[in-house]
Amino acid sequence: MLTLRLALRNVLGTGIRAWLNALIISLALVVATWNQGLVSGMDEQAAQAAQAIEFGGGQYWQEKYDPFDPLTLDEAHAPLPPALQALVDDGRAAAVLVLQGSIYPRGRMRSILLKGIDPGQPILDFPTAKITADGGELPALIGGRFAKAVGLARGDSVTLRWREPGGAFNAQDAAVAHVMSTTVASIDSNQLWLPLAKLQEMARLPGEATLVVLARGTPPPAAPPGWTFRDADYLLRDLRELVKAKSYGRTIFLVIFLSLGMLAIFDTQVLAIFRRRREIGTLVALGFTRGQVIRLFTLEGALYGVLAVILGALYGLPLLWLQARAGFPVPAGTEDMGISIGERIYPAYSAGLILGIVLVSLLVTTVVSLLPTRRIARLKPTDALRGRMS
Repeated sequence: MLTLRLALRNVLGTGIRAWLNALIISLALVVATWNQGLVSGMDEQAAQAAQAIEFGGGQYWQEKYDPFDPLTLDEAHAPLPPALQALVDDGRAAAVLVLQGSIYPRGRMRSILLKGIDPGQPILDFPTAKITADGGELPALIGGRFAKAVGLARGDSVTLRWREPGGAFNAQDAAVAHVMSTTVASIDSNQLWLPLAKLQEMARLPGEATLVVLARGTPPPAAPPGWTFRDADYLLRDLRELVKAKSYGRTIFLVIFLSLGMLAIFDTQVLAIFRRRREIGTLVALGFTRGQVIRLFTLEGALYGVLAVILGALYGLPLLWLQARAGFPVPAGTEDMGISIGERIYPAYSAGLILGIVLVSLLVTTVVSLLPTRRIARLKPTDALRGRMS
């Protein structure tokens, strides 16, 4: 207890220098926490958007369907089994038919995916109601990024071509009924959404589908023969691998921010040992062991970390709370990168994240404070009293 009181008195006795060191460390803590929370929030938003707009509570895939192999699409469809049809009829699932096709915008051919979905489905959160068939031209829903890439706008007509089961090609004009803005690039890139019944009729595949999207919160029944169930963990696996890869970059930022603060502590400790040679000698002469002196100087350095945590909490917590509530505006052009985020990123700060950064900073501060004190172990009391360092 005596050592603690002495260390606290020595730290506060340095005046403005103590608070400047604490301010530097607190800035590093606040910026590191903000950076971690920003990336965590972006990852959380991307996962939520993917589930709400594309994956739902899981998907049943026709056994031949492979989303990474377009050559499987000609055979990757089948009539809905009674169990899945019952889910669709109850509004607890949505059937999707996926076909390979082409469009000819402005005289150019472009390979795309034709996706059919019930316009009234309540499962996926994007505007399928815009493609309600009205008996006129075939309505199509298109994503904003793809529309920009091919030069299409609402009301434009475009020729579609697809292959029927017998191998013959067929074609029909479609009108762009709506250009949607979505954060999920996988329902936007190189694809047109059409009414499911119309696409089934065009492709001569009545009642067939490629996949069935289950509503979130609905217990998945056993997969019928010929179908495979993919849960949310499986569907989000690629996104989580991307998050894992980005975690290395976050660690680098954390190390950089903490290093800036620790450099100030290291310099302060080195200067303190050099300027307080006589004090060290006096303490040893009064009966302090070298270990006690080392603990005193180490504790002084650790107290800078404690002051930094207190100071950072005073101004950092309100700032972080305000940022989490107001969000961070996404720069223009980010949507072209295919990142599943909205117009604003809302950082996510968990108690574990904040506590982890605080504990790591206190541990690193203590270790950095200990390193310069190793010279005290080699110091002779008579030399210290004379103001000399061996």
